Amino acid sequence: MSYNKTFIIAEAGVNHNGSLELAKKMIDAAVEAGADAVKFQTFNAEKVVSKYAPKAEYQKKTTIADESQLEMIKKLELDAAAHQTLIDYCKEKDIQFLSSPFDFESIDLLNELGLDIFKIPSGEITNLPYLRKIGSLKKQTILSTGMTDLVEIKDAIDVLTGAGTKLKEITVLHCNTEYPTPFEDVNLKAMLTIKAAFPGMRVGYSDHTLGIEIPIAAVAMGATVIEKHFTLDRNMEGPDHKASLEPDELKAMVHAIRNIEKAFGSGTKKPSPSELKNMSIARKSIVAACDIRKGEPFTEENLTAKRPGTGISPMRWGEVIGKVAKMDYNADDPIKP
Repeated sequence: MSYNKTFIIAEAGVNHNGSLELAKKMIDAAVEAGADAVKFQTFNAEKVVSKYAPKAEYQKKTTIADESQLEMIKKLELDAAAHQTLIDYCKEKDIQFLSSPFDFESIDLLNELGLDIFKIPSGEITNLPYLRKIGSLKKQTILSTGMTDLVEIKDAIDVLTGAGTKLKEITVLHCNTEYPTPFEDVNLKAMLTIKAAFPGMRVGYSDHTLGIEIPIAAVAMGATVIEKHFTLDRNMEGPDHKASLEPDELKAMVHAIRNIEKAFGSGTKKPSPSELKNMSIARKSIVAACDIRKGEPFTEENLTAKRPGTGISPMRWGEVIGKVAKMDYNADDPIKP
């Protein structure tokens, strides 16, 4: 994962609806948008959800009403063969494959498949055995922090580092785990609070709002990683489609983020190459405010400042006032040194 630019993760999640062909089309859309990585979810439904687990409110609104959470996510599993197919397809399309594991077997599967980056979803941040297992891999780790406070974030980081992952390999994402997240609940400044609380730690933002404004703002505030759900069609059946971007929106978000990166610049305040040509046009020079005869002194009354800025700068006004004209000047003539 390169940090020379914002690492943009197009979150396919489970929006493939269990279809390998749909998953491939999502990879194509992520590539077309210019994302750095496309991320899926890896899980064995029975290992993650008990038969008693209820659906979240947003899931009830977007899936079959009398279906359990277990029944819902069981249909969204991708087996090991599907993972390998998608990894191969990502390599062919030159985009990085990522996936969030939700159980121990899924962690092992992704590790065996050679993933270099492990993404920890917000729901696992208080799962000590899970964190310890991820930490023991000593891989680059991205930690989402929805529903947490600073104490829980520190505890999770301590487990990861205690298990062997170096602090410099961890990126913490501010996140709100509501789909979609109301703008008033985003609390984007919390990303800066996390950065201040863990000096030297890279921070980013995992977004669940509607639209693209908030992740763009996060980049302007210093996010090094952006994660955003997307879908091929928000009208498809499934738990996460409604809170996801469609391909054109994803492309617009990536384009806007890349423009912001260009605009960051070096931080040195000086005229840019593109504006140098406008300097003499926009600035002013000391000129005659009226006709001035040779031998007359320059005064506040017979001098003024007008464009273009090709003559004596008005910043030298005090040097000119009181001197004697060495030649005749007509109104608007630039004063000679």
